[in-house]
Amino acid sequence: MKSLLVTGGAGFIGSNFVHFLMETTDVTVTVLDKLTYAGNRDSLKGVPEGRVELVVGDITDAVLVGALTERADAVVHYAAESHNDNSLQDPRPFLDTNIIGTYTLLEAARRHGKRFHHISTDEVYGDLELDDPGRFTEQTPYNPSSPYSSTKAGSDLLVRAWVRSFGVQATISNCSNNYGPYQHVEKFIPRQITNVIDGVRPKLYGAGQNVRDWIHADDHSSAVWTILNRGEIGQTYLIGADGEQSNKDVVERILKEMGLPADAYDRVIDRVGHDLRYAIDSTRLRTELGWEPRFPHFEQGLAETIAWYRENEAWWRPQKAATESRYTEQGQ
Repeated sequence: MKSLLVTGGAGFIGSNFVHFLMETTDVTVTVLDKLTYAGNRDSLKGVPEGRVELVVGDITDAVLVGALTERADAVVHYAAESHNDNSLQDPRPFLDTNIIGTYTLLEAARRHGKRFHHISTDEVYGDLELDDPGRFTEQTPYNPSSPYSSTKAGSDLLVRAWVRSFGVQATISNCSNNYGPYQHVEKFIPRQITNVIDGVRPKLYGAGQNVRDWIHADDHSSAVWTILNRGEIGQTYLIGADGEQSNKDVVERILKEMGLPADAYDRVIDRVGHDLRYAIDSTRLRTELGWEPRFPHFEQGLAETIAWYRENEAWWRPQKAATESRYTEQGQ
């Protein structure tokens, strides 16, 4: 593969994937991004001139998607509405982007005979009890609990159907929670980091016992590239780095890393339908495809992430006031 179409490539994990490709491969990339609030041109700053083209457009635009797909060797589909809180306020954009957008891309890949990789989430599996020793595997039944995770589950099923019904050369990956550079400040980790930078006490939903399985965006990127090149068509691979942490532990670790008391945070009312625990078993990806994470320890990746937000205030500052205003209106 010499050329890729990367949807959502100006968003958080998409832009990290583009930077990864520029640093480790010689492929050229066309980024298709609608540049909603979650997309940012500045997330693509510093990429080599001539190797990355940004096209501003909607993945539901069949004519545009078809033209861009035709000239690429493969499509890597990151674009999604992905914020759970937003999906509870207004589910419609999640249906449009995550369902109709994925359908539009699949039809283009089918028409032009292109390799297709679909980025998804572990949230399609619902959640686990806090004391459950099990983890999600590729065989775990789907049990989504929010409009966001429901639409991602639906998009996964579309990909599987297009593989079986139409022979589309597609794979799927379901990843645990990402953290790292270029993540919008509405998200849990960057919101806490930027609050501390601003002298504002971090906010924690409820008791903070909810557990997430964290993975650095660089490790997600290397896993996707591995699957794109070596994954078996029609198969699903779970991506995780054994990074289970409670939300309370994450906030306290951020505070300590930034030189503050571990209890210097406030609690706010818990989110509706807040999933208890996510945990990924990435055995298949590691044993069959030989992938390993570069950040096997959450503490190391978190320290580098904090340093990035400290050093790149110009990137996140324009987002901050509007984000906090919205959270204040919601009592969070």
